[in-house]
Amino acid sequence: MTDTNETQYQQLLRRNTVLERCGMSTSTLYRLMDQQQFPQPVRIGGRAVAWVESEINEWIEKRIEERNSAA
Repeated sequence: MTDTNETQYQQLLRRNTVLERCGMSTSTLYRLMDQQQFPQPVRIGGRAVAWVESEINEWIEKRIEERNSAA
């Protein structure tokens, strides 16, 4: 029996993975976050934070859409 409601799992990405995927420096990441132009991280314990993968993917897709609409 197959459940038609698939459970979707959210994955959290650490900073180095986010930087690699987005092709930016640490200072650019935090500057964009301060300007509310980049997804905010979630606290995963102590001082550790991570970003929600789907939010990072949406941010990347939005950059691509902006590029395509400007052409």
